[in-house]
Amino acid sequence: MLELIADRVPLTPPVRTAGLPWRHPERWWPRLTEATASLPAPVAVIDRDALRFNALDMPVRAGGLPIRIATKSVRVRAVIDAVLRLPGYRGLLAFTLAEALWLAEDHDDIVLAYPTADRVALERLLRDDRAASRITLMVDDEEQLDLIDSVAGPGRRPEVRVCIDADASWRAPGLGHIGVFRSPLHEVDEVARFARRVAERDGFRLVGLQMYEAQIAGQGDATGSGDGLIRAVQARSRVELRARRARIVAAVRALVPLEFVTGGGTGSLEYTGADPSLTEITAGSGLLAGHLFDGYQAFDPAPAAAFAFDVVRRPAPDIATILGGGWIASGPPVASRQPLPVWPRGLRTAPREAAGEVQTPLRGEGARALRIGDRVWLRLAKSGEPAERILSYHVVDGERVIDELPTYRGEGKAFL
Repeated sequence: MLELIADRVPLTPPVRTAGLPWRHPERWWPRLTEATASLPAPVAVIDRDALRFNALDMPVRAGGLPIRIATKSVRVRAVIDAVLRLPGYRGLLAFTLAEALWLAEDHDDIVLAYPTADRVALERLLRDDRAASRITLMVDDEEQLDLIDSVAGPGRRPEVRVCIDADASWRAPGLGHIGVFRSPLHEVDEVARFARRVAERDGFRLVGLQMYEAQIAGQGDATGSGDGLIRAVQARSRVELRARRARIVAAVRALVPLEFVTGGGTGSLEYTGADPSLTEITAGSGLLAGHLFDGYQAFDPAPAAAFAFDVVRRPAPDIATILGGGWIASGPPVASRQPLPVWPRGLRTAPREAAGEVQTPLRGEGARALRIGDRVWLRLAKSGEPAERILSYHVVDGERVIDELPTYRGEGKAFL
């Protein structure tokens, strides 16, 4: 069992008089190499101290609003369970119904982040009273309700808990759609009409509302490229969203007594935590802290997860090639989605080859000193996706490996 914090420790990030250890890469990364020297590459590690820092920092940033853990951004049950034991965390946000059913064996407050069309999983849910009481499905279209009824109609199944997903993007004058394309429900009257139809429909119980502001939570504002414009757009979006979300929540609450209203993300905890319309925030990426979160003004997470690959060839004096490394993050095909070489210093991917599935050439002055068999440490862009590539993380405490935690894949699960 992964332990992150002793009983009765105050809910504040750890403070060290000598400074945060990951601020000293010349010590931070070499001791990971020593700790994992006997393990074959690629090797994935979670530093317990860094994870603890992030897990304690996020509730402070949220201003006391409970955080629902987005499991997609972790995909390691031991980490999820350990964080849930900390003050400030409550409930899970799953990404597929099959995953939610699996997690519902041990957890009783699970919201499905996205609508589902998985008939097999729905059949399992609709014949299991206990699971149906623990899992809330996400909806934004009556066809999704029709699909559920086609699997098992009212009277032949338990009541289905549902949450409405309302669009939190900004429809900016002159700029158009700012954010991700999620729910078709954007305006107050659209959400209210749909909420009324759900509330009046047999076999369903409307219990929640979700509005995720990806254009704020998922877009760094200190990346060094267009930061001024990004901050200006986000500032306008924050004002618009706060007012519209309040009206949407009031309209839905006039129809049903909602159990929860959730929004947010790791990148917007301060803003979302100050929104009086919300009862909780959903976040998870900041726990393991992929390198995409290096580009934010408001916070600076610790590099809790990292990956080491071995050098296997030297094509040129200033090139060292590692075996593997091409674990590209989802999203737009831009450089920020590539793995980031962090140790030794002075390494970069080759622009015409980038990171590859079976080999990744690394260029730069740092490559000149590398020899066959040396280790290179990378940080991946996103937090949860790497777990689909590995069977386990090794937990490092100081200079030694203290545990090995299976990922979802290591437990024989691959949900997406």
